[in-house]
Amino acid sequence: MSKPLSDHDRKKQISVRGLAGVENVADLKKNFNRHLHFTLVKDRNVSTKRDYYFALAHTVRDHLVGRWFRTQQSYYEKDPKRVYYLSLEFYMGRTLQNTMVNLALENACDEAVYQVRLHLHLHLADAFIQSDLQMRTMELGLDMEELQEMEEDAGLGNGGLGRLAACFLDSMASLGLAAYGYGIRYEFGIFNQKISSGWQVEEADDWLRYGNPWEKARPEYMRPVHFYGRTEHHPDGVKWVDTQVVLALPYDTPVPGYRNNIVNTMRLWSAKAPCEFSLKDFNVGGYIQAVLDRNLAENISRVLYPNDNFFEGKELRLKQEYFVVAATLQDIIRRFKASKFGSRDIVRTDFSSLPDKVAIQLNDTHPALAIPELMRVLIDEEKLPWEKAWDICIKTCAYTNHTVLPEALERWPIDLFQTLLPRHLEIIYEINRRHLERVSSLYPGDVDRMRRMSLIEEGGQKRVNMAHLCIVGSHAVNGVARIHSDILKATVFKDFYEMEPHKFQNKTNGITPRRWLVMCNPGLAEVIAERIGEDFIRDLDQLKKLHDFVNDEAFIRDIAKVKQENKLKFAVHLEEHYKVKINPNSMFDVQVKRIHEYKRQLLNCLHIITFYNRIKKEPNKQWTPRTIMIGGKAAPGYHTAKMIIRLITAIGEVVNKDPVVGDRLKVIFLENYRVTLAEKAIPAADLSEQISTAGTEASGTGNMKFMLNGSLTIGTMDGANVEMAEEAGEGNIFIFGMRVEDVEAMDAKGYNASEFYNRIPELKQAIDQIAGGFFSPKQPDLFKDIVNMLMQHDRFKVFADYEDYIKCQEKVSALYKKPKEWTKKVILNIAGSGKFSSDRTISQYAREIWGVEPTLEKLAAPDDPK
Repeated sequence: MSKPLSDHDRKKQISVRGLAGVENVADLKKNFNRHLHFTLVKDRNVSTKRDYYFALAHTVRDHLVGRWFRTQQSYYEKDPKRVYYLSLEFYMGRTLQNTMVNLALENACDEAVYQVRLHLHLHLADAFIQSDLQMRTMELGLDMEELQEMEEDAGLGNGGLGRLAACFLDSMASLGLAAYGYGIRYEFGIFNQKISSGWQVEEADDWLRYGNPWEKARPEYMRPVHFYGRTEHHPDGVKWVDTQVVLALPYDTPVPGYRNNIVNTMRLWSAKAPCEFSLKDFNVGGYIQAVLDRNLAENISRVLYPNDNFFEGKELRLKQEYFVVAATLQDIIRRFKASKFGSRDIVRTDFSSLPDKVAIQLNDTHPALAIPELMRVLIDEEKLPWEKAWDICIKTCAYTNHTVLPEALERWPIDLFQTLLPRHLEIIYEINRRHLERVSSLYPGDVDRMRRMSLIEEGGQKRVNMAHLCIVGSHAVNGVARIHSDILKATVFKDFYEMEPHKFQNKTNGITPRRWLVMCNPGLAEVIAERIGEDFIRDLDQLKKLHDFVNDEAFIRDIAKVKQENKLKFAVHLEEHYKVKINPNSMFDVQVKRIHEYKRQLLNCLHIITFYNRIKKEPNKQWTPRTIMIGGKAAPGYHTAKMIIRLITAIGEVVNKDPVVGDRLKVIFLENYRVTLAEKAIPAADLSEQISTAGTEASGTGNMKFMLNGSLTIGTMDGANVEMAEEAGEGNIFIFGMRVEDVEAMDAKGYNASEFYNRIPELKQAIDQIAGGFFSPKQPDLFKDIVNMLMQHDRFKVFADYEDYIKCQEKVSALYKKPKEWTKKVILNIAGSGKFSSDRTISQYAREIWGVEPTLEKLAAPDDPK
């Protein structure tokens, strides 16, 4: 296979990535050299590739710092309402290229790095060098893509929730909002996934081992966080005493907006033990142990819990949730009280204006403790009466729900609360008492409703329902796609909706077009910009203009050419990593997301097996060739998900070696799926698999990334797929399967997998092959648990959608044989993807929840006069 052009080779023709003349290339080269020699290499004579990466990162960061400083200064001068986005996950991926795109530096850096001359300070004593002084300088043809590959992913998230938070930070900066992301600086992010003998093996993600050039520690803003202890009730109020203290050390990362010179801040907290040791312990020889015990405190920010859509009620997790909330609220209140940039003088003491100056958005229930913590601060520390404090709290906080799966909803045991956060439990009890009084007055005698709506779940072990706490303590509650928000109102939070309908809203998720088009698919961005200009990057709705080009032969050709180039490039990557020969003319059929029963990777597996059996049965038929890729991580403790991965790899082992099948079907499990791999896979995909059981996926955002990058979707009417079908036209995506009402009807009458198994011969054959060891000849019963689950207790009804899915896949194959018709649908999908920009989502949050107005105004650059 001929190697496709690299992004560096294409650089000259890609105007939307920033022209080389925007910044002075000579200055960049000089700064690059300065950082390489004086910041990094110092006494060494030899520079490594990692040194070059760090030199480039520091050079780019220099361009951020002045803008960052000026942005924060302008917020203190203008005193706008500030938005605080609290999230336990920020799945940022890599920063270098994204920063270059947003600052219009990419081509200048590319040029500078390519040309840079490094002066080698070689020992004069070396006779060889003495005789060849021209060796003192050398042209370094440094490849930008190689340097970018040196950067570690900041994998501080599991999947959609954390990646959404990252997109939102980009949009908040691009829309000129005074916004801050607050979370935890996990020492170890989401685990690295290795596939060994077909099984997932987890390895620690030591992403900080080489250092992180993008963060700045801010020890001057270190804050104490309290745990355990007891409460004392005095006439002048309540005191929380005898606590254990952990210090929260902030690390700030700049978040640049798109070419508007605004740089916001993501502040992540790291846990540090306080330095106070008891001298009496030292005197009895306990010094060493006292120092070693510091680790227990610092474990709080050690590792990200690797669960997606699953609640794990561990004490360390509750500590993490309170840690980020307590540290963040101290910061919020300090900033609210402060007078000017860099000053700690208190000028505001009246908290009635807090909701006018502060908006706190809770990204799912993980930061729900912000509500009782804000109440504790206002009542115990600031001495406000309960009613006033509660009014302030509700007006300040808002809650985003991300799931309807019961196993994902956080319900913390009362006993754990009592031990770890005794004062907060008292506050939650008081919130609940007043809440239930209100329920009782509105629905007198309805005891069952009071039980359903209580923040405290009785029966067995008493628990705090964190979603109920979020709803009661917030002024706005939103789902993340229209169908999801409707389900919340109709079922999960029905009682709360009936009582306070004004609180409930929808905010359909979005993705940032900077990372998910301009950065990861520059060829497509350029083809679009040639037709409609570059303004679509900050106003994605302008993609609607592409409707005018649906029948334009040259545009159809250009779109198809970009896709083919992306496929060639990804095929090279796949062949290097998986040693499987890829047919670049095959349909690239991709399903990448967390491995979970509700996302139904098993339905995809059944299609693969059915397609394989059909090829074997009729080897001479003209089949549409496919390369089917499935990627994603399984939570380490999720047995079924790990077995699903093993099944996918086992199917691949059989299919990929079958000479009858040849290159008409290949199956690849994409190892260690993460942001960086997504940026390669998504632009290359032809078909996007979004096949969750209707009513289970809150929104999805991968579906939007594929749509924007020119993939067609095969999917159920679930999450944002519903709105994607509206925007692109339902005839331009492949919809199959049960709707939400069909699933409910099936639940009511009872789902019987055997009915489908006995009625559909191809389904029976596929299941019998899995059960009989066809894909695991050395261990015939390897997949008995999967087969048993599918036949006996499949909550997500894989068999019920199998037949329609297979028929829909036949339509996909038929259309793929007509490249022009396929590409026209691709264009209609790209043209319809404007709604799914996170800029639109954040504009709606800003206006309808936070009460702030987005702006596209630019801040003056640091080298411009103000």
